[in-house]
Amino acid sequence: MLLSVINTKLRDFYSSLDALCNDMDVDKDEICEKLKGAGFEYYSEMNKFL
Repeated sequence: MLLSVINTKLRDFYSSLDALCNDMDVDKDEICEKLKGAGFEYYSEMNKFL
């Protein structure tokens, strides 16, 4: 569920993960670690987790 929410917000509202985290006041490292644990990584050139 986290993956879907983050990727949707990145696609529709934010130009980068940094912009999303700054605007929503969330920890970028925490999001990356949680999604990495599920097998996903952030690709800045595509602005999404895969």
